[in-house]
Amino acid sequence: MNKIVFVEDDAEVGELIAAYLGRHDIHVIVEGRGDRAEEVIQRENPELVMLDIMLPGKDGMTLCRDLRASWQGPIVLLTSLDSDMNHILSLEMGANDYILKTTPPAVLLARLRLHLRQASSSGEEIAPVVSRHKLLQFGTLSIDPVNRQVQLQDKEIVLSTADFDLLWELATHAGQILNRDALLKTLRGVSYDGMDRSIDVAISRLRKKLNDSATEPYRIKTIRNKGYLFAPHAWQSA
Repeated sequence: MNKIVFVEDDAEVGELIAAYLGRHDIHVIVEGRGDRAEEVIQRENPELVMLDIMLPGKDGMTLCRDLRASWQGPIVLLTSLDSDMNHILSLEMGANDYILKTTPPAVLLARLRLHLRQASSSGEEIAPVVSRHKLLQFGTLSIDPVNRQVQLQDKEIVLSTADFDLLWELATHAGQILNRDALLKTLRGVSYDGMDRSIDVAISRLRKKLNDSATEPYRIKTIRNKGYLFAPHAWQSA
């Protein structure tokens, strides 16, 4: 049985979702306050965290951002706020998904199972990937898949699980153009639908953290109408 922590201040909503997921082999621990959630997550060590946005003590967006400093599992925002800006912001904060509370329970279950499968598969595949690639070094940039650490000019760059996976995929295909569809299929197991901006947002976040130019990127390049290219010789200085 999978275990998740659901941070939700509406006790009735928490109980209903916990009961439904429980009937499908997902054990749900409900916490009602955002400012107590990190302690609960650390204690329970769940496989996934689901957050409401409007929470007492600490809102879900802030909690998502703070969790990413110490917890690398999948984070899903479950909210009644149907807002493109909040959706984009949640991805910027390190969330893996943004789901509306009006989503049918069966669809919610399917999406949670997808994230749980991907997290499980990622853990199982680390060993062969490490043995195949080991440490990647591009000038002053180093990417360590064993400890999932990134350093640029001897400074550690903190990345979420999703952002590290994206950087690894780009870096292990340095000099090659990867389109959104290929990246989404590899990283999330879904096809590009023409509307999903999660890859674009994550690329923008990576550029900012890796001191790339926002207006004229030269390290992670945009190849018009084709995709993205990791430039292997653009890391000689920060």
